[in-house]
Amino acid sequence: MLDPEYLLKTFSYLGLALIIFAETGLLLGFFLPGDSLLITAGLFAARGDLGLGWIIGLTVAAAFLGNISGYVIGRQFGPAVFARARFLKPEYVEQAREYFDSHGNQTLVLARFVPIIRTLVPTLAGTIRMNPRTFMIANAVGALLWGAGVPLAGYGLGKIIPAAVLDKYILVIVGVILVASFVPVLLEINKRRRR
Repeated sequence: MLDPEYLLKTFSYLGLALIIFAETGLLLGFFLPGDSLLITAGLFAARGDLGLGWIIGLTVAAAFLGNISGYVIGRQFGPAVFARARFLKPEYVEQAREYFDSHGNQTLVLARFVPIIRTLVPTLAGTIRMNPRTFMIANAVGALLWGAGVPLAGYGLGKIIPAAVLDKYILVIVGVILVASFVPVLLEINKRRRR
């Protein structure tokens, strides 16, 4: 796993923007540390190492543009992939279309807060040819809530925890947050297995 603290110290704002764009828009970005990176960036802002406004602005923009990229990739290449792949059946596309017809807006917004899912959902939305206007609105809302909310949570945490403790336990704090962010995914997998 990539160390968010190292990434921010080494690549600063540019690294933050590129990682958020890749994680939210490129299918290969699913392994990148989005949530933990944003929490760490918020913690750094609380310490005065980074500007909170820059973090939020870059994150919202990169997340918004990343999802557009994922949507375009899905729209251009998704149907061909589903037609050729053995483990991706065409009926999955129809099931996804039905789901997006009834829950599309909520899915796009809530997927932002779930690792791996936030990488897949925009591509799937493009594959099923979700209405572009609907996609853009939900994309903007999700990018704003996630791109501002997660760094602000890190910033608030950084203001509560004394600097000496924060410096000593930053990796532990980020690790706990990272593990907690996977809980919804594990609960959903467990629920599906029971069915």
